[in-house]
Amino acid sequence: MLIGTMNQNKTIDYLLKSTWQTVVNKYNTIASQHGFTQAAGYILINIHKEGTSVSQIANATGVKTTSLSRILNNLECLGFIYREVNEDDKRSVKVYLTPLGVEKRKIAKDVVRGFNTFLEKQLSEKERLQLENLLVKVNGLALSYEDRSSVEA
Repeated sequence: MLIGTMNQNKTIDYLLKSTWQTVVNKYNTIASQHGFTQAAGYILINIHKEGTSVSQIANATGVKTTSLSRILNNLECLGFIYREVNEDDKRSVKVYLTPLGVEKRKIAKDVVRGFNTFLEKQLSEKERLQLENLLVKVNGLALSYEDRSSVEA
């Protein structure tokens, strides 16, 4: 497809972003009824009983450090988490759920499970597998893509 004739609403990246934004908006609508956001719920899901280091949360969620710091500060103010500095390595901080955080984590997990169950019921097994395989393939292609536009120009 030539760039000049490309319809931006039909590009793969536009459809992926648009779809993901719809999912995020749906999650935010549901999460706001429980006092948190989609991003906060995603973070809560990735905090384990034995505590999770900030770097592990960042790696698991793909959230950039500045955004993660803001979300963690907000979760701490809400009373969902607390942080402890590692005595052996002062640079290492572990995040733990409070009892309220455990409740909110369960809500977040239930919402994700419920939404995924809803989606799975709407797709045939063949469609679900095709979608899964295509998304894995697009992810791999995006990781391997190298922009050649500045070289060719």
